[in-house]
Amino acid sequence: MSTTKDVDAVGGPTERDDRVNTLPQYVLPHHFLSGLMRWFTQIEYKPLKEWQIRTVTRKYQVDLSSAVETNPLAYRTFNHFFTRTLKPSERPIAAEANAIASPVDGAVSQAGPIRDGRIFQAKGQSFTAQELLGGSAERAKPFENGSFATIYLSPRDYHRIHTPLDGTLREMVHVPGRLFSVNQMTVRSVPRLFARNERVVTIFETPAGPMALVMVAAIFVSGMETVWSGVVTPGPRSKIRTWQYGTPKGSNVSLKKGEELGRFNMGSTVILLFPKSRMNWTTELTPGQSVKMGQLIGHVHSK
Repeated sequence: MSTTKDVDAVGGPTERDDRVNTLPQYVLPHHFLSGLMRWFTQIEYKPLKEWQIRTVTRKYQVDLSSAVETNPLAYRTFNHFFTRTLKPSERPIAAEANAIASPVDGAVSQAGPIRDGRIFQAKGQSFTAQELLGGSAERAKPFENGSFATIYLSPRDYHRIHTPLDGTLREMVHVPGRLFSVNQMTVRSVPRLFARNERVVTIFETPAGPMALVMVAAIFVSGMETVWSGVVTPGPRSKIRTWQYGTPKGSNVSLKKGEELGRFNMGSTVILLFPKSRMNWTTELTPGQSVKMGQLIGHVHSK
């Protein structure tokens, strides 16, 4: 006999099915496979890279009309195609002074309050802000009872990341970890998924106070980069690495709203964190909602 715990309302996959289907991911050599993908996506051999681009364009119905280079076969490698630039006119940035702009093209996974230090992942699954930010209670403290939004980038999306608000970089943290898939089935099944996967945490000072923008890696994501430091991953996986900015020993990095911040070499997820009572999301920012980079997704509260 089926129960409501095992079968969803429309007769879709059961929670047990999800758990069984994700079991192989626990034993896959995540970083080895992602390293192979990195090599594969940087091949310049014309027949192979054109096959890669044609296959992905067809399978995911990639729309290149907004790209600076609209000819899919003109890209030097598959990775150049995947991290393509867009025409500036295609992604207008929410202009109001208190407007928070979407950092990426993607789909909202979850958005809402951080309750008792925990961030909602999926039904029955959550993780703490402290875990997400690399285990530092001090780093997580500004976000107690604040707000979060998780945005998933599919293979068809634009894969550069932009700043949601004017911001001055204070810290960057590389947190080594696993590379579980971030598709819906895995998000429902793997406990603390986003706090287990490798990630790059950036902390900015903004008009809404401290803002954390977290780039979360996934299986086959072959690298993450920022505009100020270049390639961050792949990198050493033995310990957490931290960089300080805006200090006597650190460089100064300031970005205007909508400026490029970094990129995924292949796709994954971005998580935003804001402090309590400093901003609110728009009512349209709900699970499953598509967003475009630069689109209004929230407002900063006046002090």
